[in-house]
Amino acid sequence: MNIDQLQIENLRRGYQQGSFDPKTVIHMLARRAREDTHNAWIYVLSTSELDPYLDRLKGMDAASLPLYGVPFAIKDNIDLAGIPTSAACPGFTYTPTESAQVVQHLINAGAIPLGKTNLDQFATGLVGTRSPFGEGLNALNPAFISGGSSSGSAVATALAQVSFALGTDTAGSGRVPPSFNNIVGHKPSHGLISTTGLVPACRTIDCISIMAPSANDIAIVLEQCIHADPGDPFSRDNPHHNTIHNFGATPATFNFAIPEQLDFDGDKNTAALFEHAVQVLVDMGGTVHRINFEPFYAAARLLYQGPWVAERRLATSGVEADKRLPVLNTILSAESTADATFEAFYQLQSLKRICDDLVSPNDFVLTPTTPTIYTREQVAADPIDLNSRLGTYTNFMNLLDYAATAVPVGILPQGPSWGVTLFSHWCRDYRLLSFANTLQQNINLPLGASQRPLPRTTLPPPAAAFKANIDIVVCGAHLSGQPLNWQLTSRNARLVRTTQTHNDYRLYALADGKRPALIRSPGEGAAIDVEVWALPQETWGSFVDGIAEPLAIGKVQLADNTWVSGFVCANGVPDNARDITRFGGWRNWLRRKP
Repeated sequence: MNIDQLQIENLRRGYQQGSFDPKTVIHMLARRAREDTHNAWIYVLSTSELDPYLDRLKGMDAASLPLYGVPFAIKDNIDLAGIPTSAACPGFTYTPTESAQVVQHLINAGAIPLGKTNLDQFATGLVGTRSPFGEGLNALNPAFISGGSSSGSAVATALAQVSFALGTDTAGSGRVPPSFNNIVGHKPSHGLISTTGLVPACRTIDCISIMAPSANDIAIVLEQCIHADPGDPFSRDNPHHNTIHNFGATPATFNFAIPEQLDFDGDKNTAALFEHAVQVLVDMGGTVHRINFEPFYAAARLLYQGPWVAERRLATSGVEADKRLPVLNTILSAESTADATFEAFYQLQSLKRICDDLVSPNDFVLTPTTPTIYTREQVAADPIDLNSRLGTYTNFMNLLDYAATAVPVGILPQGPSWGVTLFSHWCRDYRLLSFANTLQQNINLPLGASQRPLPRTTLPPPAAAFKANIDIVVCGAHLSGQPLNWQLTSRNARLVRTTQTHNDYRLYALADGKRPALIRSPGEGAAIDVEVWALPQETWGSFVDGIAEPLAIGKVQLADNTWVSGFVCANGVPDNARDITRFGGWRNWLRRKP
């Protein structure tokens, strides 16, 4: 076996064909991890600690478990039963009797935990240098930072010591390290993965993240991680449209947004890579829109200039200051009053309304993951300010309740990689991973720190039932500017186009004078003015539930001969309805009616 070929589908195929067995693979990787010189690991399981996980697989069909024999790493602020959890603070270390819920689900799916990885202490930092277990060294060039706080998880994955790794992401920890180590990182929607068994940083916004060489691998792993947890008060149910069935080929045309105000901290190389990524997406069929990014920046500043610093302090309140790194004590010393806390909540809610309106018209928003990358020497000279700059495009994500995927898009002249982030509304995870997968395939960088080519993936279109948006044809009170249009806009629907029906329709004004009825009448109709709106799939049910008789939803043939769901009349011409077909549309009727 080529020990570097750790992609999940490759392992699955090798196990099923009998080309290699889990014990050989896992013990070889454990030896490699113990010999690691990048400070990726805090604890690697011994042979005797690994064997119970391997023994469980004996006699089982390799196809019986979705992650059979797949090695993974666990950031050392996430519990693995019987193994110390340190959060990179020796004075805090404890040994849990139970694994974190997400870890247990992965083990149940057949995955093998190789050990616990290094991190910025108490998951506070985006640099990977804030650990008494040694600075995490970048997998591509050790002179540069590895990114934090999930430094070890990213480096171990990039060095092909594991197939995937768990990190966390409160301020960007699941996206910055992948960007610098040439792998993919996904910050799931908040509450989608249970945080039971996680040492909190900011408990209200903490997320457990996933890192892997490819977006395809993350999609496979994420499916096993999503479980509602009654024991986690921040756990949320996953809507049925956000499943692996919605992971697939991206549409031929789509919309994405980029910031009007871009900050690369003077780095021309990262600016050029961002423009390249934008052009690749345009070549894929994307239409780019520029949006005002100041509200997002304002939300990002709240994380370390607002009351959430107090929440970080609360998470470490039981740890004496002399057991924490000095830089953490400096960060946690910021004070906040109760009044200021509520003011920040009000400001955040206002910013979310603005930001949501900017995100909604697009399939996703594209940003740099970080403005640039720094050397370890630079960070040592200015540890707080440079760390803050790295959070420019990451700190707002959980505060605003978005999902995000970071994808590497190029190797910088100095050696490390750099990448972009795709983000959208809560529980658009698999939609984002689909676009991330297609972008990664088109950029086509080698995997991690190796020169191994990215495997090509051919994916079917997502199941139609799991589309992010459903188009709906409206012809009356739901048209733009009409009295019921708010029922669409309040559900984040967006206007797709203004058009007409096929010339086989008649339009009637109902007796109440407030709504029209559209009826198909082949050979006896006309073209009627309509609008097509894209309605988020998750709000479709509540919208349809509010439709009153005699109207209903059916298929409407448009002028271009496509059939789209829209308003129709359920049972023929209603009593006392007035034929207004000759006016060509509801607005014309309203302007001309006596």
